[in-house]
Amino acid sequence: MSGAAERLADGANEFAVIGGSGFEGLDLDGRAVLPRRESPWGTVPEIAVGELAGRRVAFAPRHGVGHRVPPHRVNARALLWGLRTLGPRVLLSTNAVGGLDAGLRPGDFVLTDQLIDRTHGRADTYFDGEPGGAGVQHLPFADPYDRGLRRIAHEVLQKADERVHPSGTSVVIQGPRFATAAEARWHRAMGAHLVNMTQLPEAALAAELGFAHLNIAIVTDTDTEHGDTDTDTSATAERVFAVMAGAQSRLSAAVTAIIAAIPTGYAPAPRLAPEAVELLIGGQG
Repeated sequence: MSGAAERLADGANEFAVIGGSGFEGLDLDGRAVLPRRESPWGTVPEIAVGELAGRRVAFAPRHGVGHRVPPHRVNARALLWGLRTLGPRVLLSTNAVGGLDAGLRPGDFVLTDQLIDRTHGRADTYFDGEPGGAGVQHLPFADPYDRGLRRIAHEVLQKADERVHPSGTSVVIQGPRFATAAEARWHRAMGAHLVNMTQLPEAALAAELGFAHLNIAIVTDTDTEHGDTDTDTSATAERVFAVMAGAQSRLSAAVTAIIAAIPTGYAPAPRLAPEAVELLIGGQG
């Protein structure tokens, strides 16, 4: 590990950023890459560390460089634990999402506030009750994302003249396939505004680790619907990546401005017993 990487891996990073589909890097000053390492939950991927808006940041793409890891194979436990052990208490995650609500259009920002879980078979807690670990913990999860961070982000994006929605409920499906038309109707009937494949178990695991978590979603498509224009905006992988490619500079600017606006020392109220979280961050399952 280089001297710069050692300096930035010393536990003083303020922010963690997880890049979703089509958002694989941030322009970090003094950028260094920490190598893959092992954790109690599998291999932690490479993490880039550096400075953004004068704040210390650790960044990792959720699906790996080149989008090599499908949604149901993302090792969220290893990724989040690896980020948290570098010191940050604030997490910004980005996601490409389908829009289920008529008021959402491709390119819109949405600050997700609620989740509906339709995934299965994913490791969704660090507290499995294993011997020598922190036992069983029951996470309070009524509000998956941090309200204060959403308020800050909404103000920042409004000042930037972005089309931003201050809240939205996302239904998280298993993937990697997109939904059927019948499933999309069901999701709307549930009250979902967005559809995504990776916001869970990520948000729950981040909460267990004690992160204050902000999710910045970008609407890339209209799911199974054609859309309200002559151009088809329904979900295909090609359309998702095309919208994200066009949104790269906007998303980078948004993340930078939001990080600059978050007060130094911002941290969430604890959801779990601090000693359990400390044991977890120290590497015990």
